[in-house]
Amino acid sequence: MKATRRRRPILQILLIEDNRDDEELTLMTLEQNNIAQDIKVVRDGAEALEYLFGTGAYLGQNPVLPHLILLDVKLPKIDGIEVLKRVKSEPRTQMIPIVMLTSSREKHDVERCYRFGANSYVVKPVDFAQFKDAIKQLGSYWQSLNVLPVITN
Repeated sequence: MKATRRRRPILQILLIEDNRDDEELTLMTLEQNNIAQDIKVVRDGAEALEYLFGTGAYLGQNPVLPHLILLDVKLPKIDGIEVLKRVKSEPRTQMIPIVMLTSSREKHDVERCYRFGANSYVVKPVDFAQFKDAIKQLGSYWQSLNVLPVITN
């Protein structure tokens, strides 16, 4: 009997990141490692909420909900912790796993993120190679090992 290789599903990711260098490195690493082919990027907390809830610039577009959100803590307009609180408080979006991907090591930020429902808190390494490795490991975990909930739009 011939073994068949199980095909991994396409992981849809919403990356909420205001730093263009971190965005570019994250996208490059995910794509190079074939972790996600469907990545939407928004650059501030207000745009993230508009996208997820189909308001503002996304009114009437009915965006596809992601399988995973990578969320920075320090964002313009609306900070990442407020985005986290709102996403986790809505029945339609509360089951989406959220990984806080941030440069903040502040104990207060870590505690607040977990209190409001973050699924993981990852501090971005400053070193280029370590950053790439962290993103690769993060993506591999969420795509290959973790079982994601079925989220309907």
